[in-house]
Amino acid sequence: MTAVLTRRPGLSRIRAARSPLYLTCLGLVVLVTAAALLAPWAAPHDPNAVDLGDALAGPSAGHPLGMDAAGRDTLSRLLLGARTSLLGPLGVVALSTLAGVAVGTAAAWRGGWLDSALSRSTELVFAFPGILLAILIISVYGEGLLAPVLALSLAYLPYVSRLTRSLVLAERARPYVSAYRVQGHSALQICLRHVLPNIAPVVLAQSTINFGYALMDLAGLSFLGLGVPALTPDWGRMVFDGQTAVQHGYPLSAILPCLLIVLTVVAFNVVGERWADRVARRDR
Repeated sequence: MTAVLTRRPGLSRIRAARSPLYLTCLGLVVLVTAAALLAPWAAPHDPNAVDLGDALAGPSAGHPLGMDAAGRDTLSRLLLGARTSLLGPLGVVALSTLAGVAVGTAAAWRGGWLDSALSRSTELVFAFPGILLAILIISVYGEGLLAPVLALSLAYLPYVSRLTRSLVLAERARPYVSAYRVQGHSALQICLRHVLPNIAPVVLAQSTINFGYALMDLAGLSFLGLGVPALTPDWGRMVFDGQTAVQHGYPLSAILPCLLIVLTVVAFNVVGERWADRVARRDR
């Protein structure tokens, strides 16, 4: 008589949730978010206070991470910069997700000419790089956070709309949708109360991944001097300002924001991909 070993259905999910990499990245996401929220109270100095006598000074008791080329406290600018660096991607994700879900749902539910028109429109947006669109808009409206956020929201919209369209098409073919339609429920009621809640976990996972990409794109624009104004603490802007310090042999004020950008992008991507994997396992 042979024994049959069976795997507990939730065991792999529990192991994935306890993965050291996932837990580390999730902790980093929580830490960066907390730093952004508490920055005004946690920053030890005014991030824009200039002291040219201490320019490029190394770490000290009063300034643990040293000073930048303008004599500003690096730690304070990193903490306040977290707010701007996370606020921009949050705006991109919020706008692109809301618009993309609406476009994708309408295309999948109505079908026909509306589906064709919306699909062709999103394909046109695919052909235009988001960074280039942001640069064109910034050249018209000037520097600031609003123009690149709107441009990147438009660039990210097709990714969300395509995902939503495929998910809604799958949900629309399920028996519960036909049952609700027979009962007299409108398309809007079915979508808002049943279809969208069912696809929300997948869209949320994709939005988390998009957040990391948006953070990287906005930091790149700030590095080019096309993002936030010069005095606004921002990680990408700090890398741009730190070029002078690197040339003089003091790279700390440029390396630290670079490291935070890379780690934060990786953390959001890992968390988003893990959430997407968990949703996929749940639906099998």
